[in-house]
Amino acid sequence: MSDKQLSWKYAEELVIEPEHIAAARQHSLELGVDAVTPAMGAQLAVLSAASAATSIIEVGTGVGVSGLWLLSGNQDAVLTTIDSEADHLQVARKAFIDAGIAANRTRLIGGRAADVLPRMNEGSYDIAFIDADPGSVVEYVEHGLRMIRRGGTVVVAHALWRGRVADPAQRDDVVAGFRLLLKETSASDAVISALSPVGDGLLLLTKVSD
Repeated sequence: MSDKQLSWKYAEELVIEPEHIAAARQHSLELGVDAVTPAMGAQLAVLSAASAATSIIEVGTGVGVSGLWLLSGNQDAVLTTIDSEADHLQVARKAFIDAGIAANRTRLIGGRAADVLPRMNEGSYDIAFIDADPGSVVEYVEHGLRMIRRGGTVVVAHALWRGRVADPAQRDDVVAGFRLLLKETSASDAVISALSPVGDGLLLLTKVSD
């Protein structure tokens, strides 16, 4: 194992998840849902806390692991989360309840993101977290940038897509989509971007102009 791999492993294992998040992660494993890693979750909590985020939208609820991390960063934050799987939403709802999160701090919306996102208000959120259909990541980021206020941040999970984005031999449509996203956002004057290698990549895009 290389030094970089050891450092990545150390960063992932350093995080101690709260009991309620660890329980949600176990449910995600049982259901075969790919949740954010502990290090990714910790970064979401730090972002939520540092930005004093009170309004967060999430595309891809899973069973609530990422939502719990986002809400842990600010006790005043309200999370709107979208998922097409009704069963997953029910598990997530229970995870939020078990964590002692007040019902008025979560709004769970069932449906395809492509159908729901166009109806969401412009400039209304501090953070937009995207962890859904990777084939639609560019479309979801476009919606995310529309929905956040100036100074808000769009966060994209799996931005290195299982280590494939950095491998020039990989050229499938999903990899191409992530490469396009990374290339365009890094060159854009409308956002400040940063790519973190935690998990399988976490892209942060802070909106500086409309």
